[in-house]
Amino acid sequence: MLNRRSLLVAAGLASLNYLLSGCRAPSQALRIRVLDDAVPAQILQEFQRRLAIEPEANSASPLGAVKFVVSPQLADLFELLQTWKNPAPPPRISLPGTTRPTPIDDLIMLGDYWLSAAIQQKLIQPLPLESLAGWSQLPLVMQQLVRRDSQGQPSPTGQIWGAPYRWSSLVIAYNVERFEQLGWQPSDWSDLWRPELRRQISLLDSARATIGLTLKKLGQSANLADLSQAPALTNELEALQQQVKFYSSTDYLQPLMLGDSWLAVGWSTEVLPIAERDRRIAAVAPASGSLLSADLWVRPAAQAQAGNPAQNQNQNQASPNLPPSLIQWLEFCWQPEIAAQISLLSAAASPLLLLNRDLLSPSLQKRAVLLPPSSAVERSEFLLPLSDPEAYRRLWTAVRQMVQAT
Repeated sequence: MLNRRSLLVAAGLASLNYLLSGCRAPSQALRIRVLDDAVPAQILQEFQRRLAIEPEANSASPLGAVKFVVSPQLADLFELLQTWKNPAPPPRISLPGTTRPTPIDDLIMLGDYWLSAAIQQKLIQPLPLESLAGWSQLPLVMQQLVRRDSQGQPSPTGQIWGAPYRWSSLVIAYNVERFEQLGWQPSDWSDLWRPELRRQISLLDSARATIGLTLKKLGQSANLADLSQAPALTNELEALQQQVKFYSSTDYLQPLMLGDSWLAVGWSTEVLPIAERDRRIAAVAPASGSLLSADLWVRPAAQAQAGNPAQNQNQNQASPNLPPSLIQWLEFCWQPEIAAQISLLSAAASPLLLLNRDLLSPSLQKRAVLLPPSSAVERSEFLLPLSDPEAYRRLWTAVRQMVQAT
């Protein structure tokens, strides 16, 4: 069996962009839009190989061609959904060099952060996943994450609005040399308040993330609706503010790499690639639990009116809203051996490995930040919609202004 190092070498020989551009899928092919670097090239190659031989094994349900398209940012994907739902009127005169509208994809990757808004704005449509074998293998918390009512709120009787593909967590990255000098290593959120780290921390510019990790430190839920139930929260945030040197949602790791800060808090998808190639940087998953994030496959609502020829020719009786090729892709991602390879080759883990560690190979066992102990994951939470979404922002803004004024 290939190890992670040899597989990564193979990835360098056949880049993802080259693979996607070389598919040469026909214009009527089904389109799946992925986040750059989210789906390893080897996984796409294996799926295309299986897709090519599937019609011979099951000619009664022919599969159409699939084309994978790359986008650089998750925010770009949400904006695409908005554009497809409310397209701009075409120009009266088509001039040379005019940008053509982006074709509507059949399946698109979306972060769970945008799921509620996508449902409220009617940008996506429900997915009939209950009959798929892979759905029953997903952890209950993953199933609950994508079951929402028509307003995007979690509901046990709601419809399924996304197919979980991978998950990540909020982790602590730190400068190894600095902490060797201190004589200790960070292991949990409470370490961020230690006096040695005054003005040495980089944090995400996010009220939910900052207050969420503070609530976890206090033993509270990161989705606490009534913040008055955590009476120590304001004082803890004021103390944490004294520790912070930089806030940024995009460049929080740069100060750490440059030596301008000693510790940073960020998502494992961004921290892991740096920690694995830079020995000066190490990372740890907080022992008391963390905040989780998931990337999902969603179906654009605009696709229902798009009249995609490939979709019309490839209907499936068990799942009338999903062409067989898309069903094949979702089931493929949820196969245990593919789930393990996704987790080995990328900076995020398959949902099958959220709590079940029976699939862990020795190579995966070494990735303790990607796959923290089940005890820590069980104490972790996805950030869910709040009844008063501005409550966290108001408190965080007030605390920052209060500290700056002193």
